[in-house]
Formats: sequence, C-alpha cells, structure tokens
Amino acid sequence: MPRVAVPSIDKIVRKWVEVTPGRATYYEAGVREPLHDWASAATAAAAAYKAAVTSPNIDKLYTGGIKRAGTAKWQRKALELGVARFGPGVTAAEPDYREGFAPYHEELARTEIPARGPRGSDVNFERVKAIGRALLAKRLALRSAT
Repeated sequence: MPRVAVPSIDKIVRKWVEVTPGRATYYEAGVREPLHDWASAATAAAAAYKAAVTSPNIDKLYTGGIKRAGTAKWQRKALELGVARFGPGVTAAEPDYREGFAPYHEELARTEIPARGPRGSDVNFERVKAIGRALLAKRLALRSAT
C-alpha cells in the first residue's frame, strides 16, 4: 500500500519559520476585515464551548497537554516572548484596563462596610465579606449574557 509523500520535518519547520513571519499582513487584514463577526460567531458557539469543557475526560486532556508541554517549555516561551511583550502589552491595554476596572472601582467606592474592630476581631472579617459580596454581585451582573 502506498504511503503519503511528505517532506522531512526539517524542511517543513524551516519553511514555516522562513515564510510565516512574512504573512503578518494577511493576519492584519484578517483581523481588520474578518469573514464573520467575531462576537456573533463566538456567541453562537456557546453550546459547543459548553460541550467541549464538560466532555468526559476533559480534565485528562487538559492535564495531558500540560504534562506534554512541561514547565520547561512554559518558562522558555515566557522568557523568550513574554518579557519583551510585557511592557508594550501593558501600555496597549491601558484603555481596556480603565474600562474594565471602572465598574468595580465605582462599586468599591459605594460599598458600605462595618467599622474596623480590634485586631483579630470577627467584625474585620465582615468588612472583607462585604467587599467580596459587592464585587461578586457586580461581576455576575457584568458577565451575565442575559
């Protein structure tokens, strides 16, 4: 029986490394003018997402991927790419951070908490619980699709 003719892994990888970076303009064009609206397509995929994350053995697939990559790969990629991208990423995210945090900032500012008690007092834990409850309610209200 004939086999599939396939170039060596070295040729495939070399071509990918040499050719793919030059395709950044195609990537940009696809982002600027997608064939389908991202939000609509992602919303329509909610049932598929739920089926995927609740499928049998999803935990085994998840941990298998982690074990296959390993800490060494995560650390290598984080150091090679993450460090250089960290600062520019933070700068680029400034308006998104402001917009995303603003509702929680407003919620914190209007949250009433009990007066501080003596060190170790249960009333101090009630202060934390009040903040936690307020932020959770805000998060659920903002994240709800209904």
